[in-house]
Amino acid sequence: MTNPILDAVEARADEISALGPANEALGRLDDQAVKVLRDVGAIRMLQPKAYGGHELHPREFAETVMRIAACDGATGWVAGVVGVHPWEMAMADPRVQEEVWGADPDTWIASPYAPMGLLRPVDGGYVFNGRWQFSSGTDHCQWIFLGGFLADADGNRLNPPRSVHVILPRADYEIVEDSWNVVGLRGTGSKDVVVKDAFVPAYRVIEYAKVVDGSLAAESGLTNPAYRLPFSAAFPLGITSAVIGMCEGALAHHLAHQRDRVQITGQAVRDDPYVLYAVGEAAAEIAASRAALLDNVSRMYDMVAAGQEITFERRAVGRRTQAAAAWRAVRAVDEIVARSGGNAMRLDNPIQRFWRDVHTGLAHAIHVPGAVFHASALTEIGVEPPQGPMRSMI
Repeated sequence: MTNPILDAVEARADEISALGPANEALGRLDDQAVKVLRDVGAIRMLQPKAYGGHELHPREFAETVMRIAACDGATGWVAGVVGVHPWEMAMADPRVQEEVWGADPDTWIASPYAPMGLLRPVDGGYVFNGRWQFSSGTDHCQWIFLGGFLADADGNRLNPPRSVHVILPRADYEIVEDSWNVVGLRGTGSKDVVVKDAFVPAYRVIEYAKVVDGSLAAESGLTNPAYRLPFSAAFPLGITSAVIGMCEGALAHHLAHQRDRVQITGQAVRDDPYVLYAVGEAAAEIAASRAALLDNVSRMYDMVAAGQEITFERRAVGRRTQAAAAWRAVRAVDEIVARSGGNAMRLDNPIQRFWRDVHTGLAHAIHVPGAVFHASALTEIGVEPPQGPMRSMI
């Protein structure tokens, strides 16, 4: 299987790596880093071919995000997060697809999906209000997916809640400058966004439940199995791929750092069996995390392609695999950083940046393991998990 996007990334890997410090200093991706992602087609990997996309296998998408993130964490994170949005846009009403991509297939779409807004119904659509955090890569995007809840005519949230994804153009939301002051992934520019009394046509509102179970893709007539994956398999893929790629980058810099390093005892690291054992174990753990994540999404893709249903139990196990892969890889990075010596913490050493980035990536809500592990364990012993928060991320 050939992946032209991955090949293009490989050809510019040194350039992506070199832009890491600039991304961090700016608090967003440097314009040249954005240009590289556009040039190689990274954000169009899951975009429909009808609008200039590549419709790659999700495994190829994940492998490419990993490689970008191994060069620079922030660039990989944006490639993974913003790169997933064309996947959902493919299921949206054809009118909004044309609005977004008709004039420029390279138009980027931001998020977040957290349901922090309310939609009050009016003639022809809704009035939308809310504030969201963590809109990665948002400075470079012209449209956005935002999560929200439907409200009644008085603006009160419906009960039971009905969660939706809302699609807005750049003119309908405000990016809050200086709202991304963080210890890691600084270059992602994951700023706050605010919506005030924006009118949203009904065709730009997507029922979240239909994205979660994959039924929206079927209703939209999409035949590519990639689009039939449940949301809980597709969206986390970009984020966890980025984290694992960062871990691979940390390992590569650690190996380069240790190659000729002499410890304070006078012993060369290459002669220290304890450090070398830790390096070997960490490398194995990171490789296992990669394999688990790629195998997980490939199996789901094959199930969908064969016409099989992705049950809640299978979704829960898939999320368990995905979250565990991230934690496993980051723990391995901690082991090697602890053996990198004090010079690894100098700001001109990439190791410390990768270390900060992987921990910030692990803090994303999609990597919180508690409810996911709980739900997957219940399903595997034949107990139906209760409705509510335990199921919301599955």
